[in-house]
Amino acid sequence: MIITYQFRIKDSSRKTKLKRLAGTTNFVWNYLNATSRFAWKRDRKWLSEFDLNYLLIGASRELGLHSDSVSSISAEFTSRRKKAKRSGLSWRSAKRKLGWVPFKGRAIKVQGDEVTFQKTKYRFWKSREIQGVIKTGSFNQNSKGQWFVNFQCEVPQAEQSKSNSSVGVDLGLKTLATLSDGSKIENPKTLQKYADKLAKAQRARKTRQVASIHNKIKNVRKDFQHKESTKLVNKFGNILVGDVSSTKLVKTKMAKSVLDAGWGMFKVMLEYKAKRLGVTFSVVPEKYSSVTCSICLERSGPSGLSDLGVREWLCKSCGVVHDRDINAAQNILLGLGR
Repeated sequence: MIITYQFRIKDSSRKTKLKRLAGTTNFVWNYLNATSRFAWKRDRKWLSEFDLNYLLIGASRELGLHSDSVSSISAEFTSRRKKAKRSGLSWRSAKRKLGWVPFKGRAIKVQGDEVTFQKTKYRFWKSREIQGVIKTGSFNQNSKGQWFVNFQCEVPQAEQSKSNSSVGVDLGLKTLATLSDGSKIENPKTLQKYADKLAKAQRARKTRQVASIHNKIKNVRKDFQHKESTKLVNKFGNILVGDVSSTKLVKTKMAKSVLDAGWGMFKVMLEYKAKRLGVTFSVVPEKYSSVTCSICLERSGPSGLSDLGVREWLCKSCGVVHDRDINAAQNILLGLGR
């Protein structure tokens, strides 16, 4: 299995070179984009990764970029183009896109807290030991201009977790997650805590401060989700999560709350941590989970947008009083939507 380690780059003197390499990466990406669009317009032909790599033979020497980085850019471009089902993607520019320089494991050398790439050493804050064999990785930049190095390492598959306990997880807005055992993970609502400070900086057009606040919100939310997801995978051997779609709800009036909750990232964390610890992880349909009684399975609960405020309800069939979210989590555990 593959796990990713991320460390922040220390040397400010090396960041200029990383910015130059990122500019070259953008140049290669835009060349592939233009070539792909032209081939489709002229011949109605999708250029494969092999075709694009053939066009880039010898370019690495002229560009001053490692050949493995050039082929990695091509692989990423074709992968995203296939997913988007379009002949071309958005253009990469230094102003609109954060820096990114991919590499392969054989192109770097890691010694202690230093990584050597193209004869240049970059020191990083090594917060934990790197396990496994480095296969691929990248240098990437955040909104504050800070640079990080990412190592994607192959490690042995974990043994099956010894825990036999299972849990259903219902993701929400008021509470980040409600578990089928009745416990709840409260939503910290990180964006709300910094909303006034962010609005003040935006009105004053302090772009650096705005970027810093956004980065702070991201880190606080990420830290909270890391801690809670770790608790879940350490406690349970089988985790089932409802398939609530944040991409659909961000188009509604609840968009800000949905983005602040960060369901997508929380599920990603649960999935890769579960794999690492040998825990079974599944995303299951949660259709009718809120309206179905987890005791008698009758659909007698509140439904529709008008009943979203109803948090407790009485089953008309068996007479059991349900907490809406706990009942939904229990139905997810039962897998009623499958």
